Order: sequence, then C-alpha cells, then structure tokens
Amino acid sequence: MNEQRKDILDMLAEGKITAEEAEQLIAALERDQPEATSSLDARPKGKAKYLRVLVDTVENGEPGRVNVRVPLQLLRAGVRLAALIPPQALGQANTELNKSGVPFDLTQLKPEQLEALVEHLDEMTVEVDQPDAKVRVFCE
Repeated sequence: MNEQRKDILDMLAEGKITAEEAEQLIAALERDQPEATSSLDARPKGKAKYLRVLVDTVENGEPGRVNVRVPLQLLRAGVRLAALIPPQALGQANTELNKSGVPFDLTQLKPEQLEALVEHLDEMTVEVDQPDAKVRVFCE
C-alpha cells in the first residue's frame, strides 16, 4: 500500500497527474484496503469481530436473557450495500422506518462512520426504564 501511495505522489510531483487526480487515486486505494485484509489470517490481533447485545431482565419474577452476537462483517457489508440503493428507494425506506417509530436516516449511513463506531465502541452499560433490567452493548 505504501509503495502505491508513493507512486501516486511521485506522479503528482512529476506533473503527470493533478492534485485532484492524486486525491482520487489515494481514496480508491483506501477503499480497496479493507477488501484486501478481510481474510481471517490477515486480521490484526484484537480487532473486533462481533457486536454483542446482552439483555438481562426480570419479568413477573422470572429472569430472562437475550444474547445477540452479530458478525461485524455483516454490518460492514450491509453498509456497503446500502450505498448501492437508489436515493428514491432510500427515501421510501426512511419514510417506512419513521412510520414504524425508527427515526433513522439511511442516506447518512457511511462505511467510515461504522468503522469509527466499531473502533471507539468499548464495553458500556445502557440503562433502561425498568430498574431490574440491564442492557450491555460491546464488541468482541
């Protein structure tokens, strides 16, 4: 990756490409980077693989537990696929989400935002309305 970036900067210095073209080429290299490192062997140690949602409740005296483990690759793929959806369809999906009580704007969903969220998501506890319920969301 560093060699390719150096080649682009050399072409820019030699006047073979413009600064805008160099920026586009570097952006293309950065977009391709996650694809190249997506194999399990190439995954850096400590990189989160799953989003976990744990919910412990007590309802009518009975303990209950929800344990959801979602592969982050599924979330990443979903975000990339959302970029392929035509704007009109995204608008309709947003309208339906809002009707269902989910105020979420799919047009604002960007891959780099998901990566930033995953990068900064540390174990946290979210308090809910019931005093005897606990929700934990974290990456592992």
